[in-house]
Amino acid sequence: MNTDEIREFCLSLPGATEKLQWGDALCFKIGGKMFAVMGLDNPRLSLKCTADTFAELIERENIRPSPYLGRHNWVMLERLDALGNDELRRTIRQSYELVRAKAAAGVRKKPAGKRRMKRKSASASSAVPEKSARKKR
Repeated sequence: MNTDEIREFCLSLPGATEKLQWGDALCFKIGGKMFAVMGLDNPRLSLKCTADTFAELIERENIRPSPYLGRHNWVMLERLDALGNDELRRTIRQSYELVRAKAAAGVRKKPAGKRRMKRKSASASSAVPEKSARKKR
């Protein structure tokens, strides 16, 4: 697959977006979290994997742990043809599914009223300064 085919496939996944970051890095995201990063000037691709897939892939030629993200089971394909087209599609989809599941879990864990409480306390304390409240008593 070439860069255009990879971009088209990534954006075909439900809810996927893209953003150009760090100069030449086209980041594909789901729920604001990256699931694939493709270098455009020097074509390469980084993807999240399961621990088993990570261990298997880094044994192959032209695939290594991704800089900065390798400790989180991200691999970097130093060449876009390091995997066959079908295997590459499966690996991209796996990365998407892993990140989507984690993003959804993060949304479920956030308490709904937490932000509202912070806003109320901030606005209440700024409306009546502490010194003036003491003087009135």
